Amino acid sequence: MFSSLKVRNYRLFFLGQVVSNIGTWMQRIAQDWLVLSLTGSATAVGVTTALQFLPMLLFGLYGGVLVDRLPKRRALLFTQSAMGATGIALAVLTLTGQVHVWHVYVAAFAVGLATVVDNPARQSFVSEMVGPDQLQNAVSLNSANFQSARLVGPAVAGVMITGVGTGWAFLFNGLSFIAPLVGLVLMRSRELYVVERAPRGKGQLREGLRYVAGRPELIWTIVLVGFVSTFGFNFPVYLSAFADDVFHAGAGSYSLFNTLMAVGSLAGALLAARRGTARLRVLVVGAVAFGALEMVAAIAPSLWLFALLMVPIGMFGMTVNVTANSSVQMSTDPAMRGRVMALYMMIFMGGAPVGAPIAGWITDAYGVRAGLAAGGAIAALAAVTVGLVLAKVGNLRLSVGWNRGHPHVRFVPREVQEQLAAAA
Repeated sequence: MFSSLKVRNYRLFFLGQVVSNIGTWMQRIAQDWLVLSLTGSATAVGVTTALQFLPMLLFGLYGGVLVDRLPKRRALLFTQSAMGATGIALAVLTLTGQVHVWHVYVAAFAVGLATVVDNPARQSFVSEMVGPDQLQNAVSLNSANFQSARLVGPAVAGVMITGVGTGWAFLFNGLSFIAPLVGLVLMRSRELYVVERAPRGKGQLREGLRYVAGRPELIWTIVLVGFVSTFGFNFPVYLSAFADDVFHAGAGSYSLFNTLMAVGSLAGALLAARRGTARLRVLVVGAVAFGALEMVAAIAPSLWLFALLMVPIGMFGMTVNVTANSSVQMSTDPAMRGRVMALYMMIFMGGAPVGAPIAGWITDAYGVRAGLAAGGAIAALAAVTVGLVLAKVGNLRLSVGWNRGHPHVRFVPREVQEQLAAAA
């Protein structure tokens, strides 16, 4: 489960991310609370979130082009420093009482700009640290790292905001970037897996898009992730509505739902780390299970049954995320990995701003149960469709039989299926 941590360079990277991810989650909570306290407007909080994700939607593909051209370790030193400086600047403004809401808007947009390069660089740099054999394990541990911080960061932020104020949470986040920066500096260059960088030239963005379009295992995986993230991952809309409108249980139950989902996500990431390989059938089955569980949760009659369903929903959601991420990286030429991962992250992260208003409209018009059921149904249907398309592209057929008294369902090459039929 933790085999990639034997690699010294990755171990340094992982430990730095442990500290930095906790700081990032603390800043997310403190940032929303500060904006709400400054303006009293939930819309202003939404604007802040949109500004942080907008650069990835606008410039994400160009960020991928830059990542393929630049040394990824050096690029990360720059982006991590920029994000740390943004946190410290916001801390100084808040602690001195000079902060205004437009300062938070600028800081959110600045972090988003850094993320345009930082995200694909971090994703693709993993393969340079651990190599292809440990890639699936390292990607899974990165997700486990992030989910662990999701459990710790908001809790620490809540205590810090209540005790000493939001400014100190911003300061912790800014200083937390020292850990990954030290890790990057201490890495041994000779132990990195050398990847040829793309030369500067025209048309590299179009080249990346053509590359993905010509690879069914890439384009259909990204399409599936797009559907799942856009329609299935709108939990801020669904969980808050279930807590308030359906079960009338307040903020405590909303926090419980998110915590249980984070526990399931952490379990899903660790289970993915044990598998060692990224199979597309795991991706398809995981997405079908994720959608089906959402439909079951939509009709859950009690709060506790709904809450318990958050654990497997989080687990299968993370299975989809990790399997798709590692599958795309392992199927991509190293010289194209920055552009491909930029497209992947743009689709994955851009799904929420597009899907959330749709989910909100369905919830307002037909109720939150209908909204959650519709999101799950679309995710499951997309998974089945993509599975059938990949089976057809790979010249596969469905084989159903019995193995040691148990039903056995799998896709096999068409020639094997024909041989089995002839033998029968």
